[in-house]
Parts: sequence; C-alpha cells; structure tokens
Amino acid sequence: MKDYEDTIAFLGQWGRFQAIVFFLLCASIVPNGMMTFSSVFLADIPSHHCLIPDVNLTQDWLSVVNGHEELSRCSRYRLDVVRNLSDRGLVPGRDINVTELEQEECLDGWSYSKDIYQSTIVSKFDLVCSDQWKQPFTSTVFLLGVLFGSFVSGQIADRFGRKPVIFATMAFQAIATIVQMFSNSLFFNSMFCILFFITGLGRVSSYVSAFVLGTEILTGKVCIMFSALGVCVGFAVGYMLLPLFAYFLRDWQSLLFGISLPCMAYLPLWWVIPESPRWLLSQGRVAEAEAVVKKAARINKINMPHVVFESYNSTKRHNIIHLLKTSNIRNITLIVCLLFTLRTGYYGLSLNTSQLHADPYISAFMSATIEIPAYICIWLALQYLKRQLTIIFFLFLGAMSLLLIQLVPESMTCLSWMAVALEMVGKFAVTAGSNFMYVYVAELFPTVLRNTTTGACSILSRAGSATAPFLFQLTVYFKFLPYIILGTLSVVSSLTVFFLPETFQVPLPQTIEEMTATKR
Repeated sequence: MKDYEDTIAFLGQWGRFQAIVFFLLCASIVPNGMMTFSSVFLADIPSHHCLIPDVNLTQDWLSVVNGHEELSRCSRYRLDVVRNLSDRGLVPGRDINVTELEQEECLDGWSYSKDIYQSTIVSKFDLVCSDQWKQPFTSTVFLLGVLFGSFVSGQIADRFGRKPVIFATMAFQAIATIVQMFSNSLFFNSMFCILFFITGLGRVSSYVSAFVLGTEILTGKVCIMFSALGVCVGFAVGYMLLPLFAYFLRDWQSLLFGISLPCMAYLPLWWVIPESPRWLLSQGRVAEAEAVVKKAARINKINMPHVVFESYNSTKRHNIIHLLKTSNIRNITLIVCLLFTLRTGYYGLSLNTSQLHADPYISAFMSATIEIPAYICIWLALQYLKRQLTIIFFLFLGAMSLLLIQLVPESMTCLSWMAVALEMVGKFAVTAGSNFMYVYVAELFPTVLRNTTTGACSILSRAGSATAPFLFQLTVYFKFLPYIILGTLSVVSSLTVFFLPETFQVPLPQTIEEMTATKR
C-alpha cells in the first residue's frame, strides 16, 4: 500500500478518534490478563488430608487417624487396624507405637481446608496424590490452546478482518468459560480441560487481533505507545484484577462466572470500534476504508480533503523458509529463537505466585503489579537506550536475582521477604526482557519477513510456555531447581545477544539483502 500514513496524515496522530480506539482496544486486553492466570486460583491446591468416615473410635485414636499427630496428604493408618486397637482400649503413644502401624491410601477421599478457598478444581476433582500431575496439566492445556491459536488466529484475521475476530473470540471465551462451570467428573475434568483449551485459543486470537488492529489504525508515536505500553498495561491491569475477583469469589465456579463478565460487557462496543482501513484496502474494499477515515475526520472535527486510496505496492511473497536463506539470517534466527524461550520463565514465575506468600491473593497482586514498572521501563528504553545493552541488562538482572534466591537462609523468618523480593526482581526482569525482544526482533528483520518472524517466534514462545506449569513441580527433587534452570537459561541467552547487530537509531531493513549486509 503506497504512502498510507501520508494519505491520512490530516487526521493527526492524536485526536478524539485515536483516543477512543487506543483506550477501548487496551480495555479489550484486560480480560486476557484475567483469563491467562486464572488457574493460579482455579487450580490451587488447598491443605488436605485423608477423609475419615464416621467410625466408633476413642478420642485419642480419632486424633491419630485425622492426622492431628502425623499429618499425611496421601495415606492414613489402616482404619480396620486402628478400629481394632481402639476397641481393645489401647492408647496410641503409650501402648502402641503409631509409627509402626501399617498405612493405606485415602480410600474414602480427602478432606480439604476451606480457610482460603471454598472450592477449587483440585478439591472438586481430587487432583492430589497420584492424580496431582493433572493440576499443572490443566494450565498446560490452556497454554496449548494459546499455541494452537497462535497458528490460526493470524490467518483467520487476515481472511475475515480484525474486528470480527476480536468480538467473535470474546464471545467464544465468555461462552466457554460459563459452560466450564457445569463441568462434571468425566476423566477427572476432561470437559473442563477441553473448554480451557478453547478459552486459550480465543484468548490469544482476541489479543493478537486487537494488537494488530491498533497498530494499523494508530500512527507515529501513538502507535509505538500503544504497542509497547498500552497493550501491556491493559494485560497487567487484568492480571491485577484477578486476585480481587478471586478474593470475593472463593469457589471455582463463581470465579469462572466473574472473569467471563468483562468479555460479555465488551461485546456492545462492536458499534464503536472500527475495522482496520489498511485491511479493508488490502481486500479491495476501498469505499469501506474511506468511510472509516471520514468517520474519524468527523469525530476529530477535521475538514477532510478528498481521499482516494488507489495506489498499491505489490511485494514478492516470502515465507518462513527465507529465515534460513543465508548464514547471517540463519544465525540471527537461531539466536532469537533461544531468546524467546524466556517466556517459559515468565509463565513459570506467574503461575507460581500462589506459593510466594501465605496469602495467595497478595502474592498474585504483587506479581501483577511488578509488571507495570517493567512495561514503563521497556517504553523508555525503546526511546533512549541501545538494544543490546538493554536486553543484556534485563537478562543478567533476572539471572542473578533468581540464582541468589537459594542463598537466603530458610531458618530466618525476617529474611523470607528477601526471597520474595528477589523473585519479584526476577519477574520484573523476565517480563521486561521477554517483551523487549518482540521490538528487537521487529528491528532486526526486514519488512518482508517481519510479520513471519514475529509469528514464528511467538509460536516458539508459546510451545515453551506450555511446559511452564510443570517447571515448578521440579521442586520435589530440589527446592531451588526451577530457579537454577531459569537463571542459567538467562545467563546463556544474554551471552548470545553479543552476536546480534545493534538496531538503535538504525533504519529498519526493508529487504533480505539489507539484513544480509548487517554484521556483528
């Protein structure tokens, strides 16, 4: 498309029309922040122990089997043996050494604490002990839906338009979330997982379409602010609202209904948000594109000159194979792919928030709040700092904070907050670094490959993210193993950045030949 921004320059970069588009599209991202990390509360594991049915036992033996003396989540003393000893009048600890008694599985189910939650999907479907792997698996299913959505959302939006995809997937998410409330125990929570997959697919589709729509309508510095700050802050606001909703809606079904409300509330805005004029022109719908521009001029109270979209630039089509065309592009692509694995750390740290503090609501809010300064730092760094040094700084900061966590003495209660602070610094650095990479990649690759590269890297990051729910399960082998893995990955990634070209204040490459000429 020829000189599109010059053609609509009479609208200005910021007016009432641009403000409406900016804030409403940022608002469309808020439900994404709530949906993405809802499993922090939906799938949290309450305190629990084996359920003991009503049996005729003395108070001493009742205390033993209820776990008051030796709490066990996955086993209990054999009930028939305990009943026999109780009937004989023997006293535990005096007549019988209880540690030598034979144990059995929780044959009658589990009793779950309701101090924090009325219910979660863990207590609903008994995702504990031998079935505990299913608890992180639910988050993985959601992230697999996000991965699949990354494959198809761009193609669907290119075919049917940005606006229909945003609103269709919003409605899709709301319906799927409400139906999840009625999930029954079929293969633990198969219905829940299928719908969670659909919700993840809808989540990334609405996010990407809103992001693209904003970048195609907004121009200049406003477009940069939208893509580097507005969208990210909208996501963080949704993440911050999640613990508030979870605090007041403490059972999993009510929480699902609560987080579906923002999606439903957004649907009436169909009549306010416009379609992308750029996309309309790419489809040959010139009259509709001009109608959008005329409406924008009317809202901004600007006298519109004669606007005719009649000239186009035809470019040769490129595909993902061109990312491996030359040794220079191939090396840069491989390094960038490694850097995008940092999204595993972002999702791993975010999904682990319920374990940071005794109160999971405070933990989640802290984890969400720390993202706001991270996004502000990204926005400022993009305007004033060199790309290489910035990304290396974020990676080293994240690595050092995560690796130092294991050095904080567990026995000193006063230092427990130091471990939390180090993890928050790590979350800040990983959030800033992984999001900064999207802009760096856009500056590294030429126009003809920029969208392809971003899409390929996004798919790779989603694949890595799908493993994140299981990352902190490694604590059963060594408590600090997840932090060591993430810290080491950050160090290795920071070293590879030295081999990438600097792009600060360098014109964006337009062709593969221009990118091939760049050296490090």
